[in-house]
Amino acid sequence: MNFNSHSVIKNKNKGAQLQIFYLGFDFGRYQNDEFTEILMDVIVDFAFGYHTGILKNYNRRILKEAAKSIYRLDVFSQVKWVYVDDNSELSDCELKAENKYLKKGEFGEMILHLLLRDFFNTEPLLSKIHFKDTDNAVVHGFDIVHIGKDLTDNNQNSIYLGESKLYSRRTNDAGMRGVEDLVKDIVDHFKTDFLYREIALINKKRDAFKPIDEYNDKNTIDEYTQFLERKKAWFDILKKVESKSEKLQDFFKSVTIPLVCTYQSKIFDGVTDEGTPEFQLKLDAEVASLKAHFDKKINEIVDEIGEPVKTELNVVLILFPVPSKKELVKVLHQKLYKAQG
Repeated sequence: MNFNSHSVIKNKNKGAQLQIFYLGFDFGRYQNDEFTEILMDVIVDFAFGYHTGILKNYNRRILKEAAKSIYRLDVFSQVKWVYVDDNSELSDCELKAENKYLKKGEFGEMILHLLLRDFFNTEPLLSKIHFKDTDNAVVHGFDIVHIGKDLTDNNQNSIYLGESKLYSRRTNDAGMRGVEDLVKDIVDHFKTDFLYREIALINKKRDAFKPIDEYNDKNTIDEYTQFLERKKAWFDILKKVESKSEKLQDFFKSVTIPLVCTYQSKIFDGVTDEGTPEFQLKLDAEVASLKAHFDKKINEIVDEIGEPVKTELNVVLILFPVPSKKELVKVLHQKLYKAQG
């Protein structure tokens, strides 16, 4: 499914290691509403993945079901109360460690899902929302598990294991803090023990897809058949890695790690047109600073024998500045909550 977000989301493609996205203006008005409408179209795909088949179109009942499935997660219902009912905001710097999980209810994962689908042409292998062993217990630690083409070699296939952040700071360093925490995710999640646990959890869901003999949509049955073949190929690889009949280091040759940092930025202050040279210069300067800071933090990670070398991982940093995180999250929760019917 393509969500046709290219008319609203602008992309400055810097290559396989850096991608920049931002929203435009229409007659001087920032296109926050248009963006949140696109994200509403993403909800069903994000919530269900391909587990129930390929949905080219969906009706109100399916959207309602997807919205309800998201709000069955405490992180979303609690964050909705903060942003909508209390008209407040979660502070990235004041959240205690035990409440950090609340950040998962702020739609960073959904933004990453949209960008990967529309700009990287991936397809979701697993949906965290669709599969919960019990309510509020997600299946895997990575924010996104997609499959697609390798960014450095379009002839090769890749599995995308992604992480996301959505930050604001009163001190205007949300971007810096966001990329630093993405580096922490690299340190924590790309360890052999963690990876083997996550691969085992993902493998448990290899048969949790609608079988082809129960698939009734004649319009998409060929596409779904091809997806099942690609899905099986990846699960076969993951099974070999889990059983250690294939080296983890060889598996990592086919892994892409998209890291999205959606962050509040002052570069939008006084701006009514994203196409002006002044705005583009401010955007380029901020992006260059954040990428340099990210690279510096990655290079400071100490290598360990038996662990993936962090500087050799196939990482793409995705930067997405916005003028107001609060307004973005608030409007999304208002629309999502209403979609429950």
